[in-house]
Amino acid sequence: MRLGVLDVGSNTVHLLVVDAHRGARPLPAFSHKAELRLAAHLEDGDRLSQQGETMLSEFVDEALQIAEDKGVEDLVAFATSAVRDAANGEEVLARIRDDKQVDIEALSGEDEARLTFLAVRRWFGWSSGRLLVVDIGGGSLEIAVGIDEEPDAAFSLPLGAGRLTRDWLTGDPPPADEVRKLRKHVRAEIARHIGDVARYGPPDHAVATSKTFKQLARIGGAAPTSEGPFQRRVLSGADLTEWADRLARMPADERAGLPGVSERRAEQLAAGAIVADAAMDLFGLTELEVCPWALREGVILERLDALTT
Repeated sequence: MRLGVLDVGSNTVHLLVVDAHRGARPLPAFSHKAELRLAAHLEDGDRLSQQGETMLSEFVDEALQIAEDKGVEDLVAFATSAVRDAANGEEVLARIRDDKQVDIEALSGEDEARLTFLAVRRWFGWSSGRLLVVDIGGGSLEIAVGIDEEPDAAFSLPLGAGRLTRDWLTGDPPPADEVRKLRKHVRAEIARHIGDVARYGPPDHAVATSKTFKQLARIGGAAPTSEGPFQRRVLSGADLTEWADRLARMPADERAGLPGVSERRAEQLAAGAIVADAAMDLFGLTELEVCPWALREGVILERLDALTT
């Protein structure tokens, strides 16, 4: 069957069309995305602005037309932290549901972590043993650990790269005292949850997903995206600690000149590196393997699992 997934993220809104059936690997058939930066359109006490709602509504219109043109039989639509955390997020989604006749809802942070974990488990398989999965988005950090397809623990923290850049860092590059305060804040937030993961024992395989980790791995010497998804890519903790410091001292245009770093993501990469470095250090990880599958694939796999025909 042909399945469409509409992912309303904090930075990017993405329609992915895949050909898939139960028991088979989903094959991407078409991708359409736009960088709406919805998290930057929060105002008046974290309400999504009218401009943000209009942009989202227009993209949904466009995505529905594309899905129809591409022969999509089933469409799954979800929103993550930018809409979930907005004071009027549910009102916005309700208006879009009524107007566009599309079932779109905000995923909880726990569900984001759980579904990303499912995708990673399916990608690497049972031989990975106990998995620890870390994902840095624009608005939140998701962490999950477990031995099965359902994680033993899954949680979300408000430590997304875009959110932290907006709330904590000014200047380009940011002042050293702001970087220091952000680092302290991030480590304190993650440290509160160390016990939630450590109680299940050390992981056999630590895995990272998301653009932030892919870019950090590429900076550290991992293979470029052009070499395909089956190329093993690893992020070293020692390399990351060095780069987290260097990135915080670079202006955004200099970061954008690094391998694999896009101009639009360069601004928030320093904050993302601070989060990644803190997570690896506090969880005692010497390396993270980067997985090409993440939340969207987890949503696809769960939908396919639920199909009876």
